[in-house]
Amino acid sequence: MALAGEVAEAALDRRVMVATAESCTGGWIAKSLTDLAGSSAWFEAGVVTYSYSAKESLLGVNPRTLERTGAVSEETVLEMVSGAVARYGAGVAVAVTGIAGPSGGTADKPVGTVWIGWKRRGGYAHAKLFQFGGDREAVRRQTVAAALAGMVEELRH
Repeated sequence: MALAGEVAEAALDRRVMVATAESCTGGWIAKSLTDLAGSSAWFEAGVVTYSYSAKESLLGVNPRTLERTGAVSEETVLEMVSGAVARYGAGVAVAVTGIAGPSGGTADKPVGTVWIGWKRRGGYAHAKLFQFGGDREAVRRQTVAAALAGMVEELRH
C-alpha cells in the first residue's frame, strides 16, 4: 500500500516512532506498516483491543468512558490514541474503533461507523467520524486507508 510507504518516509524524516491501536481492523494497519522492510527503524508497537477490558488495560481507556459512550465513540478513540502515545513511547499514533459488520450495528451506530483518532507526542488528540459502505472487508480496507492517510497528514504538519 503506497500510503504505508508515505508514513514510513514521513516518520523517518521526522525521526519519530509510530504506534497503532486497533479495534475493528484487527491489526491490519500495523501489518500494512510492518510489511515494509526496515519498519523497525520507525514502527514502535501495535495493539489490537476488541474488548472493553483490553482497551482499559492496554491503552488506559477509562471504564466510565466505555460505559457512557461505548467502544465506538469519539471519546473512546481519543483515549485509545492518547494511551498508545503514552504507553508505547511513540512520537505519533493512530487509533481506530468501529463496526465493520455484518452485525453489531444499531440505529445510532450503523455498520460502517468508524472513528479514527491521531495524536503526536506533545500535541492534542483529534478524531474524525467516517461512515464506510460495503461488506466487512470493504469497511476494514477503507478504515486502513483513511487511518494511514491521516497519519501521513499528521506527520507532515
